[in-house]
Amino acid sequence: MAGLGKFLVRRALTFIPTLIGVTLIVFVIAYIIPANPVRAWAGGEKASQAAIEMIKRQYHLDQPWYNQYVFLVKGLFTNTLLDPLNQEPVFTNIGNRFVVTFQLALFAFFFLVLMGLPLGIISALKRNSVTDMFLRILALIFISTPIYVMAYLFIWLFFLHWSTTTLAGIPPAPPHQITHIPVIDSIITLDWNNFVQQVERFWLPGFTLGLGAAGVLMRFTRNSFLEAYSRDSTLFLKAKGVPKSRLYKHVLKNALVPVITILALQFGGLLAGTPITETIFNLPGIGRYALQAIMYLDFPALIGVTFLYAIVFVTANLIADILYAVIDPRVRF
Repeated sequence: MAGLGKFLVRRALTFIPTLIGVTLIVFVIAYIIPANPVRAWAGGEKASQAAIEMIKRQYHLDQPWYNQYVFLVKGLFTNTLLDPLNQEPVFTNIGNRFVVTFQLALFAFFFLVLMGLPLGIISALKRNSVTDMFLRILALIFISTPIYVMAYLFIWLFFLHWSTTTLAGIPPAPPHQITHIPVIDSIITLDWNNFVQQVERFWLPGFTLGLGAAGVLMRFTRNSFLEAYSRDSTLFLKAKGVPKSRLYKHVLKNALVPVITILALQFGGLLAGTPITETIFNLPGIGRYALQAIMYLDFPALIGVTFLYAIVFVTANLIADILYAVIDPRVRF
């Protein structure tokens, strides 16, 4: 356990330089863009010079770039950095939208696991067969097809043609909230009416978002299963005449070790990869907020969203490292 503790401390210490590096890169890119965000924040071409000067002072834009960066980072950590478009704290805006994005990522993760794991295992068991070839092509299609193409195709198919889903509004949360994630709270409180409403609204965007990641997981699971199947320990069990059911159970146990860790990374990717999906399906989440920030040169909001995404990915990497270190102690060194 001491080795695991030291390993976690070393990994946790990478948080700080990573977060600083990400925010600094985004800030520098925003700083060198040949645009005038202050005029956009003040109201466009009709903005008065007095309003422009006031905004410059408020956001320290009349000071050197390093002072501006310190102001932005300090404002993020204290939640005092205001969105120039609505004068609300940036992280308050993000927090109000986080539930939608997190719930969308949950649905996408559900479809990711539901399709990626079993289809990857079937592909490995049917190696070099017609089934294997079909599933590998299917995974390639999932990975390579742009998400906006799949989104509009599914909207036409499930919403316009079959009318099996809804794309209007966001269902209210159940009356009794515990986790503040509506679909989870509706299950805990047995509010099945609200659960059905959440599923009807989120299953299609979640399915669309999860398809690409499911293709990746299918291929990763297949390769991991085949690699575990070719190990000496598996060959030894085959030579002993162990029944196929026990043999496959042994192989699956070893094959899922790297798969479990990759799932943590994929959930982080789903959580940070929602902008296009949220925009097409009209979901008021963080991804849509980020795209609006880009459109309106809302650099404080953009840096806040990027900072959150950096935390998500760093945390996902840490969780993956912890899982792998617990399962395979050799990686701690």
